[in-house]
Amino acid sequence: MKITSFDRTKFALFLLIFLVTPFIMMAQDRKIKLSGKVVDETNMPLPGATVMLKKSSLSVITDSTGNFDLLVSEQNPVFIVSYMGYISKEVKPKGNAFLDIKLQLESTTLNNVVIIGYGEVKSKDLTGSISTIKLADLSKQPVANVGDAIQGRAAGVQVITSGKPGDNPTFRIRGTGTIGNNDPLIVVDGMPLNGGLNQVNMNDVESLQILKDASSTAIYGSRGSNGVVIITTKRGTLGKSSLSFDVSTGISEATDVLQVLNASQFASLHNDILNNADLTPNPDFQNPASLGVGTNWVDAFFRTGIQNNYTLSYSTGNEKSKVYTSLNIFDQKGIIINTDYKRYIFQFNSDTKISDNLKFGNSLKLNHDIKSQGDYSIQNALLSLPTQPIYRANGNFSGPIGQAIYSGDVDNPIGKATIIDNSTKGYNIQGNLFGEVTFLKNFKFKTIAGAEANFWKSRTWAPTYSWDTKVGQNAFLSESSNQSITLLFDNTLTFNKKFDNGLNVTGVIGTSAQQNKFEFISGSIQNFPSESTQTLNNGISQSSLHGSGSEWAIFSTFARANFDYKSKYYATATVRRDGSSRFGVGNKYGTFPSASLAWRISNEDFFKSKSVNDLKLRLGYGITGNQEIGNYSFSSNYNTYLYNFNGSYVSAAVPSVLPNSNVKWEAQEQYNIGVDASLFNERVNITLDAYVKNTNDMLVPQSVPVTSGYSDIFVPYINAGKIQNKGIELVINTKNIQKDKFSWNSDFVFSINRNKVIDLNGDAPLITGGLGLNYNISRIQEEYPINVFYGFVQEGIFQSQAAVDNHAVQVQGTSSSNSTSAGDVRFKDLNNDGLITDADRTFIGNPNPDFAASLNNTFTYGDFSLSVYLQGVYGNDVFNANRLYNEAMSITTNQSTAVLGRWTGPGTGNSMPRAIYGDPNNNNRASSRYIEDGSYMRIKNVTLSYKIPTDSMKKKFFDYAKVYLSGQNLLTFTKYKGFDPEVSTNGIDNNIYPVTRIVSLGLNVGF
Repeated sequence: MKITSFDRTKFALFLLIFLVTPFIMMAQDRKIKLSGKVVDETNMPLPGATVMLKKSSLSVITDSTGNFDLLVSEQNPVFIVSYMGYISKEVKPKGNAFLDIKLQLESTTLNNVVIIGYGEVKSKDLTGSISTIKLADLSKQPVANVGDAIQGRAAGVQVITSGKPGDNPTFRIRGTGTIGNNDPLIVVDGMPLNGGLNQVNMNDVESLQILKDASSTAIYGSRGSNGVVIITTKRGTLGKSSLSFDVSTGISEATDVLQVLNASQFASLHNDILNNADLTPNPDFQNPASLGVGTNWVDAFFRTGIQNNYTLSYSTGNEKSKVYTSLNIFDQKGIIINTDYKRYIFQFNSDTKISDNLKFGNSLKLNHDIKSQGDYSIQNALLSLPTQPIYRANGNFSGPIGQAIYSGDVDNPIGKATIIDNSTKGYNIQGNLFGEVTFLKNFKFKTIAGAEANFWKSRTWAPTYSWDTKVGQNAFLSESSNQSITLLFDNTLTFNKKFDNGLNVTGVIGTSAQQNKFEFISGSIQNFPSESTQTLNNGISQSSLHGSGSEWAIFSTFARANFDYKSKYYATATVRRDGSSRFGVGNKYGTFPSASLAWRISNEDFFKSKSVNDLKLRLGYGITGNQEIGNYSFSSNYNTYLYNFNGSYVSAAVPSVLPNSNVKWEAQEQYNIGVDASLFNERVNITLDAYVKNTNDMLVPQSVPVTSGYSDIFVPYINAGKIQNKGIELVINTKNIQKDKFSWNSDFVFSINRNKVIDLNGDAPLITGGLGLNYNISRIQEEYPINVFYGFVQEGIFQSQAAVDNHAVQVQGTSSSNSTSAGDVRFKDLNNDGLITDADRTFIGNPNPDFAASLNNTFTYGDFSLSVYLQGVYGNDVFNANRLYNEAMSITTNQSTAVLGRWTGPGTGNSMPRAIYGDPNNNNRASSRYIEDGSYMRIKNVTLSYKIPTDSMKKKFFDYAKVYLSGQNLLTFTKYKGFDPEVSTNGIDNNIYPVTRIVSLGLNVGF
């Protein structure tokens, strides 16, 4: 083919384009390789730091030496470098030069961000009293909920836990401020939590603050009178997506199991009991030694518990959206047979940024838990006779045989715990949606709409049984359903502006509306023709049906202003006005103001000290309210009854509670003064607070005479009372050693609180601490701490009849078998009238501790970390009500080994009385005999962890891995004789599920 000149031109042009185009494309797609290293302030590498191209999803994670390589095609790229606990930094590389990037530590003590009500501040700018819990310490403790983990870690916060699976801890913030509900408000992701802390997975918690004084809690008004616990869960993070898996397995056991008598010891005791009462001993016990050890019911009743905890979490995020989600499964088998707890939690949090001025997001928590147990009784396990077997030869559970005076009448505790099923299933939803818009540069409007729905279903099934003389003739079934739905709608407008003269102003105004509706229904029935069909419609007798419902609502407006002038002078003013449906017309609304001031002395020109980095003085005052009196207290409640009128039944509505339309808000005023100091380059940080908290117009039950026609049991509340709490709180955090490979940090917490009832409704005390019919051991009385123990004073044991005759008359009779005799408890005649009567009772103990303290030491060496946490209280008394039964020696039940030291003749003992059937002297009356020192010091937690190095692996399977061994409640030092000195806030130990010792092995892996 012949090529013309024109064709040659086209061909040459085509060839040129063909050859040049790839180079042009390569030039356009040419990527630049950037390398660098990320280090901290001390030039130590930061492995795991994120280097992300701005406005892109392109990112890389630094290796174990802090180095990174990244290919980019963008011209003039801008990178965002971030690392947890450090201030993020924008970097603009010049060409392909090696990047040395140094990040500044953000999480210093002074720069920690503290979440407060409807906002946040840096800890150095606080004017109120707020405790921040270190989550790094909490994450090492494989416990069921947050409350267990923070015990003792916040000054002024008393947390009492229980070993019972699924139980929630009890909080007291700065003492008991009212005779009613003392529980603090718990706020999770901006929403008040009506359910327990079991609904929160500790692995999901990002920050935890406790608001204690009125200047910090007043923003919550009536809801914050008992303090506020603010929990913020984790959100998605900027940079590379991460997947984390945390698993731990632990075994648990009772810390100190009470020792009881064996068969031969019991037989000897039982002979004494009957002989001293002039009764014929059991013929089978003629030779006690021949009975041997017998049955150990306590060992059979308790077991080694097992708990497993699994959390799988995922986090991702870029500049436009962030997501955090997790799934938690917790499975616990308690130390008592058939006491189990299972929990499932799903968390989903998201944030979406529409523009620089508009974003929205959500927090969602789904919780399902199952609590199951038999009809267990620790008391019956201690009282069951060692001469009785658990099972008969045919495999049936045993029961007492013969006369009760010889064989007792205690139900088989193993059988009851095994065949009876008590279960509660909970279905809980807590979620909210929020939107946030920033406008006019200094204004931010946020709205949050949320709902919490709690559904519980409880079921008790008891089949028929025949255990010798113990017979359950009719099977029994009871079922109940509860539902509680709470709606929340909050709106806040925040203003923040820094002026040129050094003044920084932050203001918040807002509204909050909450509404709750509760419904309850229950039914029960007995006698089932077929026990294989366990439904209510299958029973045929003793049916019952109950149901109720209630509603409450609260609407609030609030405002707060924070002023900061040149980081020297601070002022905070807050006011909240609450309206509650729980009060009648004219008293629905309450106004609760507060104010606080702070002076940073260390920023003054005259202050010159190289050793003091920060010194701040705080002063605060405020008033909060309390509405926790139940619904409809201002009006009368009506019950319906059927009456036989002229042979026909007619219904009537009868008022059951005397109304009180004048009931109003209970108010707490609180004064607080505090000092914050940071010394020696922040190696020593001290917070000291002193406070006075007065509860005025306290809501107390009204005394209603029976002649009024109203109930004297279900009574209205009136405002008549005052309680005062005074205290001192001290927190010291130290960095004792800070080396490249070794560090040692310490945290010391110390709290003192003094409680006193100033005024009550009249002179009559309130009787509390009921343990049965007409057996009360506590009271609330003016000039004394709340719930002090009240009873007789034991002076020892009568050693002879002459000593009895020369003492005030206790119980008169005709012989030693029916009157006070040698070997009985000698009670003090306080009024010297020659008679021991109720007039000789007095205050015999105080359940409130003198002080509480804790010490945590954390040691790190290379990839190893050791944490040792000690916690305890001192000076509180415990009424050991278990001893009323375990040391009674008056009926046919087993006893503790303490009765081996009982009085058997002159000089044989001066603390444990004689054994006698019927207890004619009433040795078991409420007295100082059962008051014990509840002080204890506990090795609360020891955790040893090892971070597995990933840079030594040939193939990197994960980004981060840590294995740990943890022990909870390892050892308790105490004089208390019961299972455990940590009992309820009223100081009464009565059949309480003991705190358990747990040893766990765990693994945390990040991908």
